[in-house]
Amino acid sequence: MKSFISVTDSLLRARVSVIFWILGALFLQTSTVHAHTDAFEPLESTIESVRTALVTKSTTCRTVVSSFLSRIERFNPTVNAILSLNPDALVAADELDKKLAAGDLSGKLLCVPVLLKDNYDAVGTNTTGSCADLAGNRPTVDTPSVKALKKEGAVILGKTNMHELALEGLTVSSLGGQTINPYDQTRTPGGSSGGTGVAIATSFAVFGTGTDAVNSLRSPASANNLVSVRPTWGLISRAGIMPISFTQDSIGPIARNIQDLAVALTVMASVGADETDNATLLVPPEARGIDYTRGLNNGKLNGLRIGLLNGFWNHTVSDETTPVIDALESTIDFLKSEGVEIINVTEPIYNTSSMADFDVQQYEFKESLNNYLSSPSLTGDRLTTWDEAYESGKFLVIPAQYSFVNNSRVWSPADPGYTTAKQGIDRLKAAVTKTFASNKLDAVIYPEQRNLVVKIGSPSQAGRNGILAALAGVPVVTVPVGFSQPSPDAPIGVPIGMEILGLPFSEEKLLNIANHFTCLRPLRKTPAFANDIVPTKPYVSVPTVHPNISNISPAYPLGVLY
Repeated sequence: MKSFISVTDSLLRARVSVIFWILGALFLQTSTVHAHTDAFEPLESTIESVRTALVTKSTTCRTVVSSFLSRIERFNPTVNAILSLNPDALVAADELDKKLAAGDLSGKLLCVPVLLKDNYDAVGTNTTGSCADLAGNRPTVDTPSVKALKKEGAVILGKTNMHELALEGLTVSSLGGQTINPYDQTRTPGGSSGGTGVAIATSFAVFGTGTDAVNSLRSPASANNLVSVRPTWGLISRAGIMPISFTQDSIGPIARNIQDLAVALTVMASVGADETDNATLLVPPEARGIDYTRGLNNGKLNGLRIGLLNGFWNHTVSDETTPVIDALESTIDFLKSEGVEIINVTEPIYNTSSMADFDVQQYEFKESLNNYLSSPSLTGDRLTTWDEAYESGKFLVIPAQYSFVNNSRVWSPADPGYTTAKQGIDRLKAAVTKTFASNKLDAVIYPEQRNLVVKIGSPSQAGRNGILAALAGVPVVTVPVGFSQPSPDAPIGVPIGMEILGLPFSEEKLLNIANHFTCLRPLRKTPAFANDIVPTKPYVSVPTVHPNISNISPAYPLGVLY
């Protein structure tokens, strides 16, 4: 009897142990899953780090998106970079989580949060150009590049502030107020894509988009310690983008590293030829379907011949120019130490002052904007012509824009001055081709801005060098080359950037050069004020962002026209 009870008791204890072991394992599994879904660090994150976290099931797409929303909620009140958030961002994340649960890991941008400059049409968000008069402009169709981003799994997180209608580089607007440089909060962030630049520098998304009629992708990249690419004219469709100039407009990505930049460019350029943007029809077939990530690590800097545009420097010593001079001289010394041959390019045509005579924006702006505003894919309470915006007087005008705004009302491509300017552009394109051929160049370099990015309240974003690529329609990649000396206003210094320019459709080569340069000389730093880990909130819905329009400098009068 005792033996039977003993055996039964032993079996019972064994069964209880097994049950507790199973319950413990289930508890551990549940706890582990819960911990995983709460863990993702967005600070300085990359496309690859997002994918790795999802593939290893250490997080969910909802958590990834929520982590960026938490950073925006914490830090955006300081820098005022975000104009609006996509109310459907968490819904999109949940759909991607269902896809992941089914084992589908496809998409180059799987659950990668992306921010758009607010002149890109994206369903679910208004396209305002940061102009209060266009606050109700609501698209019903995604611009092709946005459609391509979504197709590859990107989550459109929202829209960034920009300089009003992209007409200058200070990133101040009637709808969004003044965006603040995160490295020195007394300075502007460059522009006109300054909201995107600040947002990516502060890790509000993995990468963002911008537009560029003269400087607007490269200026904020330079001023925010980022990388950007303005592609060859026609490579990416501009349909569904609030325009300035058919001749000069280009669109592209802004990122924290070259690998992400190459992936973003690959996706945005995958749209291919687009009959709604005639420029894309002129791109040769061999320039289509390129994966710009291939070969990023191939080759070397040694043996490259790179031209230096001496005329794009301000050699006068001052507090605002000397940091740029020093950063570029250090960069040239570094390139030489890596075996790069530097060739001084001194042809008189490479003068930004004379190139300004070839700028056709004022001739093309009214017609371009009116064509966009008349699109049947736009709805909402909004203006439908540039003249209506002008006459309302509700938009912000800075001193540097007065002549542009007034000229754009009466000038058109029918004016003789337009023909003269276009002839100047043709001469400039020929000069670039000749310079590369005669000097056997792989690329040309110069500072993006001759001086540090300007202070808030300045009359214009002076000293920028982007006009060469904008007029010639050639590709250019911007990379960080240093900082000014730290100061009370700029704890780690003000960022300084350099442009690497090439011949048409040489994006692969330029990205390769930029990748080697940034890997060998890493200069990326997080803004000091935002270098903190922010706890991820369990959002039920996307929070509302309220741009600070009360911070507009008195130097920028609202609705004043001359």
